[in-house]
Amino acid sequence: MTTDTLEKSADANGKWFSNDAATFGDRLAAAREASGLSQADLAQRLGVKTRVIEHWEADAKEPRANRLQMLAGMLGVSLMWLLTGEGDGVEAPGEAETEAAQVKGVLAEIRELRAAMSAMTGRLGRLEKKLRQGAAGKAA
Repeated sequence: MTTDTLEKSADANGKWFSNDAATFGDRLAAAREASGLSQADLAQRLGVKTRVIEHWEADAKEPRANRLQMLAGMLGVSLMWLLTGEGDGVEAPGEAETEAAQVKGVLAEIRELRAAMSAMTGRLGRLEKKLRQGAAGKAA
């Protein structure tokens, strides 16, 4: 991410700009980064020079309609989101990390419950065995 993009992506307090304040270049850079692509990678996939991507992300130039459609498809966002910030796009920084932390917490709880259920199943099996052995001893 270039310094220009960083400055556009966050305000003075380090908070993510709203979709109203984000530009096409901001959204393009965010979608590219969320897809794990460098500017060079995206340029190669689109068949353009890296400098072209840099200009788009700096809002110095805009892609043609056919490139916009390709960008949206490659980056997994809607064309409308790229252009206006409305529709299916990427989450602001922090939201994804919060969701990831929540998922990790839920997975940890599931593992704990499985371990507890496994221990209870073993305990139940031992009790049933004692019960059978006791019933067999009385029958003899």
